[in-house]
Amino acid sequence: MFKSFERWTASNLWEDTYISAYRVVSGFLLAAVIGVPIGIYIGTFKMVEAMLQPINDFIRYMPASAFIPLVLLWIGIGESAKISIIFIGVFFQIVVMVADAVRNIPQKYIEAAYTMGAKKGEVLNHVIFKGAAPDIFNILRVNMGWAWTYLVIAEMVAADRGLGFAILQAQRFMDTPKIFVGIIIIGILGLLFDLSFRIMHRIFFVWSYK
Repeated sequence: MFKSFERWTASNLWEDTYISAYRVVSGFLLAAVIGVPIGIYIGTFKMVEAMLQPINDFIRYMPASAFIPLVLLWIGIGESAKISIIFIGVFFQIVVMVADAVRNIPQKYIEAAYTMGAKKGEVLNHVIFKGAAPDIFNILRVNMGWAWTYLVIAEMVAADRGLGFAILQAQRFMDTPKIFVGIIIIGILGLLFDLSFRIMHRIFFVWSYK
């Protein structure tokens, strides 16, 4: 396995690692930027919940790999296709988990804000969003881990670089050590991202640890 690592390092390991990290982070960030606000609105407003929650619950049980043919037809085989698969894999989970986090905010805090004259936008920003922010950050940490699990699936889409692609290529040539090296590297990267999220959570929400 060490020899396989040395050969891969000498060729394009770091390029594969960078490309895979770029795809995972891009797909995750896109899902978070869109999914978090939608989740907040679903958890806050009953009308939005009635409109969007059934659709989200329906789609989130579908495997991301099932969308590959549609992604190829609609988006093509470029980087956008690979990022889209990772986006699909985590977006619907983020929405439902953020909505649940918002629903867990005690109703008495919201009622108190309205009693003191706060407007709907102020309640949404200062009570609901800030109250759920620590939980939302943890939700994003969990989903970043899931984003890495979709990497190999994403790199099945006409890839010629990346850790997932290298693992699939090694499978064709029965190169078991290279498969293990790829899996271990993905695991290490996932762990590093998870630790980063934990550290940032302690920095941003230090008050929640008191």
